[in-house]
Amino acid sequence: MAKTRTTNRLQYLDWVRGLGAVIMLQGHVFDSFLRNDLREGGAFVYSQFVGGMPPAIFLFLTGVTLAFLMDSTERKGLTPGMRVWTSLRRAGYLFAVAFAFRLQLWLFGWPGSPWTDLFKVDILNAMGFAIAVMSVMALFGSLERIRLCAILGLAIAFASPLISQMDWSPVPPLVRAYIVPDYRSFGFFPWASYLAFGMSAGSVLRAMREDATERVMQWGALCGGAMIVASQYFSSLPYSIYTKSEFWLNSPAQILTKQGVTMLLVAFAFLWTRYATHGGWSWVRQLGTASLLVYWVHIELVYGRWLWFWKGALGVPQTVIAAGALILLMLLFAVVKANGDRITAWIGDFGWGATPDSASGD
Repeated sequence: MAKTRTTNRLQYLDWVRGLGAVIMLQGHVFDSFLRNDLREGGAFVYSQFVGGMPPAIFLFLTGVTLAFLMDSTERKGLTPGMRVWTSLRRAGYLFAVAFAFRLQLWLFGWPGSPWTDLFKVDILNAMGFAIAVMSVMALFGSLERIRLCAILGLAIAFASPLISQMDWSPVPPLVRAYIVPDYRSFGFFPWASYLAFGMSAGSVLRAMREDATERVMQWGALCGGAMIVASQYFSSLPYSIYTKSEFWLNSPAQILTKQGVTMLLVAFAFLWTRYATHGGWSWVRQLGTASLLVYWVHIELVYGRWLWFWKGALGVPQTVIAAGALILLMLLFAVVKANGDRITAWIGDFGWGATPDSASGD
């Protein structure tokens, strides 16, 4: 039963992750390939507006899986210190992947890429740093993490405008990039709030009974919708508790709106995978199972040198076609990644692998 529960959860979580990948791919294609004179039009504005969701989705889902990891180490009887260390190892892995990613981009862009690009704080860096900070949550049980991580997520969100107002000039730029809200990087404030909310949600998923899943999803959807409505209401008021706040940078209303949308997407994904696809193959979920590969490869294709002749040169219809083509290409990569052994065996069946003589050593 535990295995079935885990499989079902991964299916709808992977579906949400795959949807985030689709939104990300189209947003980056529009950002890189669309002509400059068309960037005031509705197509580009809508593309980038929706394109602001994937980082929140990915961080939230990373928080969910982190909560799963913490619950698993707790059930195995690991000591509190070992539970924290396991979470720190996950953070270290993401930091290593983030640096390898930046190094590859820098090498492929050399000599035109400055060495400072190696230390850009991207989404993977934000995940690694947030997990490292949140690793102390492994000291608590799943029921305690539900409440503590929800409070922590709200605290990070509501503190973000205050962090922006502080004088950070004496602090090294690299440290500031990991902490302070900035349009050019993914600082702890406000992005770590999504990871904290994900840890709270993941702890709920671990603590609930199997037969309560649908009820939990209903409540999640209701809470998500309420967060969106309340955030939009308070953001439209003529006064604010903050002396200065930028909606798209550090506003709690913007953070909670995205969180509400993410919760609605999770509930929809649960219903879709259970009642529409019945656990069968889904191209969106397939993308989600290879989201890191998709992220890595598409950044090089879209922003690297490979397709330089399309950058800033396409109209809206051409950009839509390019986005569709890229999504299909990334789906192909995801399928190959998931079926590597089968494809190798299939190639061997057609005689493209080792010949009988070479296999026998003659």
